[in-house]
Amino acid sequence: MPHPNDPPDEALRSLDQRLGAAEAAQARKVSVDTHAAMAQGYRFVGEVVGGVLGGAGLGWLVDQRFAKIAPFGLVSGLLVGGGLSIFVAVSSAAKASKIAMERQGPAPSVPDDEDED
Repeated sequence: MPHPNDPPDEALRSLDQRLGAAEAAQARKVSVDTHAAMAQGYRFVGEVVGGVLGGAGLGWLVDQRFAKIAPFGLVSGLLVGGGLSIFVAVSSAAKASKIAMERQGPAPSVPDDEDED
């Protein structure tokens, strides 16, 4: 800790050292797995939003250009697009979960609890 009689350079060096130590203590440690999980989450969101918007667009196109049955084409397009996009996102999540479980290895066994009789 600098004293009031210390020269300003010494006080600044001490402040820089303490600031560096504080920043190092607060720095987030981000692993490759964290980035991969975040990318996978954004992919899932993109699949769901894209599917809903794509279904809505196709339903609107059917309403306006071909069948002239507004708003049934738009509603059915939203439902079909939403359902398919959620199916694709869940399938992708199951595949990613399977890959992560294979990479992690088998779970440790848990001893039986005999007190639950």
